[in-house]
Amino acid sequence: MAIAPRQRVFVASTMIIVVLVAIGAIFPDRFSAGASAALTGVTHLFGWFYLFSVFGFVIFLLVLAFSKYGKIRLGPQESKPSYDFFSWISMLLAAGFGVGLVFYGMAEPMTHFMNTPFNDMEGGTPEAARYAIQYSFFNWGVHQWAAFSVVGLIIAYTQFRKGQTGLVSTVMSPLTAKLGKGRVFAGGLLNTFAVVATVMGVATSIGLAVLQINGGLHAVFGVAEGFMWQAIILCAMFVCYMMSTVSGLDKGIKRLSNLNMVLCLGLMFYVLVTGPTVAILETITVGMGDYLQNFLGMSLRINPFTDNDWISSWTVFYWAWVIAWSPFVGTFVARVSRGRTIKEYVFGVLIVPPLLACLWIGVFGGAALHMDLYQDAGLAQATSDNITSALFVMFDQMPFSFPLSIVAMILIFIFLVTSADSAAYIVGQMTDKGSLNPPLYKRVTWGVLIAAICLILISAGGESGLSGLQSAAVVSALPFTLIIYGMVYVLLKELRADRKQMLLSLYRQHGETPVGADAFEADEMSDTHDRLRRVPDVKNRRINRGRGTGQIESE
Repeated sequence: MAIAPRQRVFVASTMIIVVLVAIGAIFPDRFSAGASAALTGVTHLFGWFYLFSVFGFVIFLLVLAFSKYGKIRLGPQESKPSYDFFSWISMLLAAGFGVGLVFYGMAEPMTHFMNTPFNDMEGGTPEAARYAIQYSFFNWGVHQWAAFSVVGLIIAYTQFRKGQTGLVSTVMSPLTAKLGKGRVFAGGLLNTFAVVATVMGVATSIGLAVLQINGGLHAVFGVAEGFMWQAIILCAMFVCYMMSTVSGLDKGIKRLSNLNMVLCLGLMFYVLVTGPTVAILETITVGMGDYLQNFLGMSLRINPFTDNDWISSWTVFYWAWVIAWSPFVGTFVARVSRGRTIKEYVFGVLIVPPLLACLWIGVFGGAALHMDLYQDAGLAQATSDNITSALFVMFDQMPFSFPLSIVAMILIFIFLVTSADSAAYIVGQMTDKGSLNPPLYKRVTWGVLIAAICLILISAGGESGLSGLQSAAVVSALPFTLIIYGMVYVLLKELRADRKQMLLSLYRQHGETPVGADAFEADEMSDTHDRLRRVPDVKNRRINRGRGTGQIESE
């Protein structure tokens, strides 16, 4: 029986995911080892390519924001943003990296504190602490949001400005059209690829966060770390995000994201006030200074003359991970950014979330580093022993540690719910021809599949099974980087045509005067207008050009 065109991506991506999960469940160790080997090979051979690409995305976005295209809106030029600024930023964080930030916000600085990046200095020293904050800011700064921002901008422009579907295949259609009859197959392949990478990435992130909640429950309540509790946590999360999915984007995800933002800010403020406040503020200040001062060097730093693999294990892995996740996060970012100008979009997506991430790392990482250096709290060793419970070990050093740990677990849990709900919504959209409101059965189906993937891999191999699927997802970043380059090329062509059309409209409205253009654009617009008006129309008009202005005479 033939598959309906609208269901082809849905069926194909489901089959691929089922096969990958089955292999991961039946042969967890082999699958993990094979995927990890592939990831190691890719990051070793193409680490330089990831560094250049992500740095290039950052520069492209900043230049675009302050260029003549910065005032173009992602929607009709008279449209207004669909969400207020607070809700917009809250939803960006919820879909982007909220869970990962809570997981690594304290743990990453402590890891770099003991084992410094590139082995540049002795670990466990004040100099190592400063270096750890610098590279933690870098790894969670603007580079991490560059791929999300580029993909989201292009999809939002295509979807809301041009009125087309928000799919990777639609964006790439000017290029795939050259394939003739093969363009349909190429489009389906692009969409299927985006869906598979999204589901694998979201499933592994949720699975790893479930392990962290289990680690927190073990640290606070002494519950066992094992499959039974992990299954209970996953089931509770599944029920919550199904309820959120049924509620829809404006109610479920928006309200949960706003709640999470309030909890984030409250928790961060509490640690700042009750911890070593002055040391934390100084850590944030010197961290931002080091980050900005060394921005260019860190962006392109690699180690061709040594066998040190730090860059592959951390920065290159992060860049590959966010590129692999960019179809999901980018599509969600596009969905909630309608009505923003390109300049507003770049500021809101590329700058604000990384700034909040650096503040979070500065507060939690700064407090932990100070405790280890001057109170001998042993947090670096606790991080090395069990990264999933390290945050809760730090809370034990602070007043009211028990309610603090409870709030942190609630925060992680809600981030999980919003991430899963966002993923189910976006994958439903991807597998329903880019519909802005995918049918409920598809959202529910993908929500069930994501939870099932987590449960199967946790039961089969625990962290080993999840890391195998994660590695497989990250490997997909290499071909998708090339796809992003194609999307950028298409966007630039479309923006140029868009601006030309706006100037032509103004040209006609204001007595053939090239309004809003510089001298070179004015000349180009006049030439374009001249060619268009020479084409015979129903009134058989013609243009007589004269000394920089057009004078129209009717025959």
